[in-house]
Amino acid sequence: MKSYVIFDLDGTLLNTIDDLAAATNHALTTLGFPRHGLWVYPKMVGNGVSKLLERALPQEARDEKTLNAMREAFTEYYDEHCCDATKPYPGIEDLIKDLGERGINLAVTSNKYQSAVTKLITHYFPGANFKAVLGHEPDMPTKPDPSIVFKALSMCPTPKAECLYVGDSAVDMETARRACIESVGVSWGFRTILELKEAYANHIVSMPSQIYDLAISER
Repeated sequence: MKSYVIFDLDGTLLNTIDDLAAATNHALTTLGFPRHGLWVYPKMVGNGVSKLLERALPQEARDEKTLNAMREAFTEYYDEHCCDATKPYPGIEDLIKDLGERGINLAVTSNKYQSAVTKLITHYFPGANFKAVLGHEPDMPTKPDPSIVFKALSMCPTPKAECLYVGDSAVDMETARRACIESVGVSWGFRTILELKEAYANHIVSMPSQIYDLAISER
């Protein structure tokens, strides 16, 4: 049985893609660049806001000054609108509740900036048993560097054999591998099952209830 389940946020717990796309398109419009269709964004996300904005810009416009202006416009909009269209994936709220009732500790580790992570978790999962709610901080490398996972472990000391790391992308599977934690890839997120397989996910699930089954398994 596992005693600590560490989740990615975007594409794993919450479907945030509409609000991320809207904020990025707002920033692009503000600076006079062309917008992207919603279908483009699932391939752009996963490595933090800075990388998302860099990918959204034309190649020739990815200088530091433009990226800083993009980030300012994005953050101002996203802070106001991050809950407009975002919602938990079906079954996630029950999963969080069931894991908590079983006494299993929970954490979130995201490449999204900290204040947004805190706001989203507080809004969508009030009262949940999260021992760590961690977003990207300026002094911390982004995933797949495992530093954020190690910080989550320091906040709830747990043997790695009793942990699961759950995410929707190759970045998440690589993060788990580098942290030496068993990985679970979810099929409902922003990336494909093929990507999860190629990233050597230990498990791939299609329903949140399967995460609960893995967590309480005595094997």
